[in-house]
Amino acid sequence: MTDVTREAMEYDVVIVGAGPAGLSAAIRLKQLDADLNVVVLEKGSEVGAHILSGAVLDTAGLDALIPDWKAKGAPIKTEVTKDNFYVLGEAGHMRIPNWPMPPFMNNHGKYIVSMGNVCRWMAEQAEALGVEIFPGMACSQVVYGDNGEVKGVVAGEMGLQADGTPGPQYEPGMELHGKYVFLSEGVRGSLSKEVMAKYELSKGHCPQKFGLGMKEIWEIDPAKHREGTVTHTMGWPLGSNAGGGSFIYHLENKQVYVGFVVHLNYQNPHLYPYMEFQRFKHHPMVAELLKGGKRVAYGARAISEGGWQSIPKVVAPGVALLGCSAGLVNVPRIKGNHNAMWSGIHAAEAAYAAIQEGRASDELSAYETALRSGPIAKDLKRVRNVKPMWSRWGMLASLAFGGFDMWTNHLFGLSLFGTLRHGKSDAAATGEASKFPKIDYPKPDGVLSFDRLTNVAFSATNHEESQPCHLKLKDPSVPVSVNLPKFDEPAQRYCPAGVYEVIEGEEGPRFQINFQNCVHCKTCDIKDPSQNINWTTPQGGDGPNYPNM
Repeated sequence: MTDVTREAMEYDVVIVGAGPAGLSAAIRLKQLDADLNVVVLEKGSEVGAHILSGAVLDTAGLDALIPDWKAKGAPIKTEVTKDNFYVLGEAGHMRIPNWPMPPFMNNHGKYIVSMGNVCRWMAEQAEALGVEIFPGMACSQVVYGDNGEVKGVVAGEMGLQADGTPGPQYEPGMELHGKYVFLSEGVRGSLSKEVMAKYELSKGHCPQKFGLGMKEIWEIDPAKHREGTVTHTMGWPLGSNAGGGSFIYHLENKQVYVGFVVHLNYQNPHLYPYMEFQRFKHHPMVAELLKGGKRVAYGARAISEGGWQSIPKVVAPGVALLGCSAGLVNVPRIKGNHNAMWSGIHAAEAAYAAIQEGRASDELSAYETALRSGPIAKDLKRVRNVKPMWSRWGMLASLAFGGFDMWTNHLFGLSLFGTLRHGKSDAAATGEASKFPKIDYPKPDGVLSFDRLTNVAFSATNHEESQPCHLKLKDPSVPVSVNLPKFDEPAQRYCPAGVYEVIEGEEGPRFQINFQNCVHCKTCDIKDPSQNINWTTPQGGDGPNYPNM
């Protein structure tokens, strides 16, 4: 809709996304200059509503941003006291000792947290400094200036009807202009994707790689609860079908986070990541822990896994990519929040210096330099080969060679392997259905394992049904004419929320999109083998409402 007239508001810096990266940037800007006008726009109904992370937090970024976070009451209390790593077989498990791993892989001294609650607390710190934060304000468009620079965003458009035309309660939203715009939307954000394509920011870099992370919160028998215990597993049930693994974190209040990650470069289109997660909970070691407990929450999101090789250029005229929008997760450490915070700090310092010099809407090259030479670079460069090793040679080889490579990087700052490159995109990795066996998944028992729609109810997901579907098909015929015969339409399985269905009718199969179920994980945008699905933001406030993820 190009003929809509909108009011405009001017800021020094406009930040899209109230995650750890965006909030760190907002706080740092105000620390540097209390008179800067800074706004944070969040599509969730409240700060933290769309935040889902493991999470064992390395506080390095927060230590630099708010050194007295403990005194200020940050919800970061459960320190890791035990760190376990197992390789699972179908009926048993083998513990891998911690000592062969380099020191930076150690989780002792880190904290088991709800990043949703950490972000809620960070938002309070930001607002106390004078940052304006507007939840329920989805940013649906990038606003460009006369010279092609990013000038701002459109936020808060509401009340469109299913056909995209304004309804009786239509609100056109506003344009929020900034001297600089920070995109901290998380993985595969719609505006970040547009900006990366427009300015060719991925040119010369490896394609980004992704995983699908699914997570449940369980309240368990107090006799089995071991506060501060961290457990990671690899192996069963995925085997050779896909890379990935699990996490089980014992936090406070008799609760555990139970999570499962599937790398999205799997070939077999019959793979059903959600059911792999549900099957995992029936492993004897896990089932014994959860027996007598109850699941209280569920959610899912994609994870950027490409690491150092896949970080795009992070600046273009007027705009910078922060956190998971840039892809800053350390896959072997299973951590990214500390790097997200560092990126916010670096971007804020670069923007502050530029504004002090009277600049606006140019490239913040100082941010790019800081990201590629500072603590983020140190963290990611030394583990850069682990993910491509796993993709090429499998789990066991990546454990052996990856461990060796991390040690040489840690001790000598070099790798005998150089920098291994990633191969094709996760979408292109999908094989044809006829070349792979179907996988028989046991039916959920309703005690340890659950069907998707039952679990989606525990994400508190809600979308206004009268709005346009935010999951756009570039060609509506492709799911049935191409993806179904060639790939057995994997959208039926890779979506962890049951959004996509193939329904058989009298006139043949029909592709149905139940967008109301969408938990905003972005897996469809990533894994669709025809790259026919474009995830866009629904109206503000819609989506999951995660309590303590």
